[in-house]
Amino acid sequence: MTPGRKKICLVTTSALTVRAFLMDQIAALANAHDVAVITHLPESEAFEDLSRLTRILPLPFSREIAPAADIKSLWRLMGIFQREHFDILHTVTPKAGLLGQIAGFLQRIPVRIHVFTGQAWVTRRGIWRFILKNIDRLIATLATHVIVDSPSQRDFLIAEGIVRRDRAQVLQQGSISGVDTVRFRPDSEARARVRARLGIDKSQVVFLYLGRLNIDKGLLDLARAGADGRLAGTVILIVGPDEENMRPQMQSLCADSGARLIFVDYTTTPQEYMAAADVFCLPSYREGFGTVIIEAAAAGVPAIASDIYGVRDAVADGRSGLLHPPRDAAAIRDCMLQLATDDELRRRLGEAARTRTMEDFSTLIITRALVEYYQQLPI
Repeated sequence: MTPGRKKICLVTTSALTVRAFLMDQIAALANAHDVAVITHLPESEAFEDLSRLTRILPLPFSREIAPAADIKSLWRLMGIFQREHFDILHTVTPKAGLLGQIAGFLQRIPVRIHVFTGQAWVTRRGIWRFILKNIDRLIATLATHVIVDSPSQRDFLIAEGIVRRDRAQVLQQGSISGVDTVRFRPDSEARARVRARLGIDKSQVVFLYLGRLNIDKGLLDLARAGADGRLAGTVILIVGPDEENMRPQMQSLCADSGARLIFVDYTTTPQEYMAAADVFCLPSYREGFGTVIIEAAAAGVPAIASDIYGVRDAVADGRSGLLHPPRDAAAIRDCMLQLATDDELRRRLGEAARTRTMEDFSTLIITRALVEYYQQLPI
């Protein structure tokens, strides 16, 4: 190894997480260090773009709690760490954090970083809340350094006793990846193309949700809000995989009146749907930050979103979008009506959203902050 270069191991359970959020950071770190990525890599995924930057060490991970499979993954991680003698361990996502930090602690990797991107236990009750919360506490205890992807999430974790104030840091204003402001931008051609394909008139106001469809995203609240007859003529565009059979439930709620619902199951070009929208909606019950909000903001699209930790860092209420209480369909409806009927307000909020994203959340800014963070590590 070249003198001064450190051996870094990044562990995450999903190769899609790497592709969606971590490519720029890996590329920047690989300029100065030897970087390896451990992730679950299906045989169908070649990942040639990543393999040009770094070594890929495939390792099967179960996304759900699966004791037998998890123990096997932990054992294999320990073997890799024993063989490779990494200087720095960097884990992202809960399962990777738990198994990676245990293995890194036992194999005495000197610097162990974990990135918190949200807490599944926030919406749980009973024994599962207790278990998942204490898993996060264990991860934070085993890690030598903790990065949190939003200031309000950091405050929440400190208040809940998960991590000490002196051990948790946020990069810049939040986000672990930032936004590619060249890819996500106002694009009149993409706007026209998507609307023509979906049969949306150029004059119709489009409220967009883009992400996984599940109950914690607050989509039933969005459907209830959109059912108001005063929103007739508007469109609610839902883009993403339906994990919990949300589509028929939403269609039932909007069956009689209100906004028209359009569903798109999957896309590899989210930036085009952002460009086609007028307002982005994220009525979620839990988020670590809300990256999709700043992606939409980079396209000049303001947001309507829940006033919860994480999300409130992505939306400047009244300046780049509107916040509403979580689980409040009436409040969501009022925000939708306000933005559906006030073109000037939408324009002003959208312009401010793009400016704020360019100044605080671009990928270049966040990547530079991570590189500087690494430069300050005590090794």
